Amino acid sequence: QVQLVESGGGLVQAGGSLRLSCAASGRTFSNYLGWFRQAPGKEREFVAAISRGSDITYYADSVKGRFTISRDNVWNMINLQMNSLKPEDTAVYYCNAASRPRIAGDYWGQGAQVTVSS
Repeated sequence: QVQLVESGGGLVQAGGSLRLSCAASGRTFSNYLGWFRQAPGKEREFVAAISRGSDITYYADSVKGRFTISRDNVWNMINLQMNSLKPEDTAVYYCNAASRPRIAGDYWGQGAQVTVSS
């Protein structure tokens, strides 16, 4: 079992920045940690991921150049720095542990709300 707990998020105006963090505990053997998001009425979609060990990063085209995923010195804490936020970034953001990048794994956090006002 893997437990994922998100923190951060909130309300910001368009063009602003927010930061999300995710703390993983338990059997944290997953090869990738990352973020997905789900906007009202839409399917959950991939946002960003980082690989264990090599720190290779992956981004959705919609956030590339604006979002940065990183990890702390220990594997079990990752961050998502979100800059130049747009109203279409409004969603619940979920931390995820997976065996492949861009493909959701079985373990999810509780979600963190990000709201960007125009």
